[in-house]
Amino acid sequence: MMDKEELLSMCKRRGFLWRSAEIYGGEAGFYDYGHLGAKLLDSWKQKWKDFFLGLDENYHMIYTNNIMPHRVMEASGHVDHFSDIMIRCERCDSYFRGDHLIEQETGENAEWMGKEDMKESIKELELSCPDCGGDFSEPEDFNMMFTVSLGPTGQKTGFLRPETAQGTYINFRREYRALRKQMPMGLATIGSAFRNEISPRQVVFRKREFLQAELQIFFVPGIHDEKFKKKYQEIEEMKVNIRREDWDETREVMLKEIDDIQPFYLYHLGKMYEFYTDIMKLSSKDIRFRELSDDEKAFYNKIHFDIEVNFDTLNGWKEVSGLHYRSDYDLRQHQENSNQSLSVSTDDGKKIPHVIELSFGIDRNLWSLLDKGYKDDDRTWLDLPKEITPRQVAVFPLVRKDGLPEKSREVFDKLRSDFRVTWEKSGSIGKRYARNDEVGTSYCITIDYDTLEDESVTIRDIETTEQIRVEIKELNDILKELIYGRKKFKDHMEQED
Repeated sequence: MMDKEELLSMCKRRGFLWRSAEIYGGEAGFYDYGHLGAKLLDSWKQKWKDFFLGLDENYHMIYTNNIMPHRVMEASGHVDHFSDIMIRCERCDSYFRGDHLIEQETGENAEWMGKEDMKESIKELELSCPDCGGDFSEPEDFNMMFTVSLGPTGQKTGFLRPETAQGTYINFRREYRALRKQMPMGLATIGSAFRNEISPRQVVFRKREFLQAELQIFFVPGIHDEKFKKKYQEIEEMKVNIRREDWDETREVMLKEIDDIQPFYLYHLGKMYEFYTDIMKLSSKDIRFRELSDDEKAFYNKIHFDIEVNFDTLNGWKEVSGLHYRSDYDLRQHQENSNQSLSVSTDDGKKIPHVIELSFGIDRNLWSLLDKGYKDDDRTWLDLPKEITPRQVAVFPLVRKDGLPEKSREVFDKLRSDFRVTWEKSGSIGKRYARNDEVGTSYCITIDYDTLEDESVTIRDIETTEQIRVEIKELNDILKELIYGRKKFKDHMEQED
């Protein structure tokens, strides 16, 4: 089992991520991305947009405010209901999420528990404060939203948004009109969300400021969802790992075997699975859909599956994204509280659209890439998807003399418009390979004395450490074939032979 601290140490040392305000000792629940982490983040976001906005011509990107007015969050139900249950140590006054302590003790998910269930479980398990051994207070609700003051007197209040979704719902009417009332309509957002977590933990897995990528799909059941039936038929034989609410184990089944769920939902479920296997290149054995019980899911969700990844560093299955059929709850709430019509015209009259939500925790998804990609066998290296890795190519001069640095800069300049590329000259060639292996650089290009004679270079593959020799004039095209999967490295090795 991989050690979480070992991976985090690499992330800090190489420039992926670390605790925010580190020079002041840091603050729980806040992390910053360094230069490689930012590149990984940007490339992941771009692949997410390309994939999910590409599912339909009427799926579009918007950006909305981080601060939501009080009325918006009151209408959505967050003011009254967006809370976790906390317990307090009566001896040292530390606060904890009771479900987390129960989960650590039993290995079972406890997020479904109410206050009475939690109180009883803590008593049965004889749990005490992990800091001092003291007894716990009665479980109590804690609203996780951050309140902000608006204006010079602070008489108005708002909230840092706890999810990106509400900004999409309050912009539905404007976008529906601007897009000429075409349905189904998808509105995607990528941005920060904020939750005042009681006990942030597990590195970036539970943060107080975190990143979300969400796609809200608006449609009227029985009318606009017909569009997805043909698309669904193209993937209905796709096999997915799934655990239903009443199953004791995860099973691999074809989508069409899940015959009690509508095709429009299963289509997007299949596409989410495809994103993890085809784009993020995660092994299917490490991915599953888990159906939430009525106790776990929000009351307005008709169907709710989480995608979970089996993390080595976090000791098992953890949620990284979710697919939620939220019914017409959100638009109905905002229509009633704003006194503005959010209905659409159909042949059956005015209808309030329903919503399917595809919700991704970006930080969790990036950690899954690092967790599953980090290898420490005969060497330390990071196996990342070539289209997502922060460094696709590194260029080296073999030595720092005889015109090799200057020639390597020419090659670097030739590549930089097509790839995420770096140039290095310090240290031995072996140390340069090792540094780039550790951060997931897909290919290392070495300029040597033969380069000055015949305009050829070596390409080293991170996965196999094998090398091939190619002409500089063909370098960009060959790297594109390798990075975008049109050819494998062994194909070029066979050509060379």
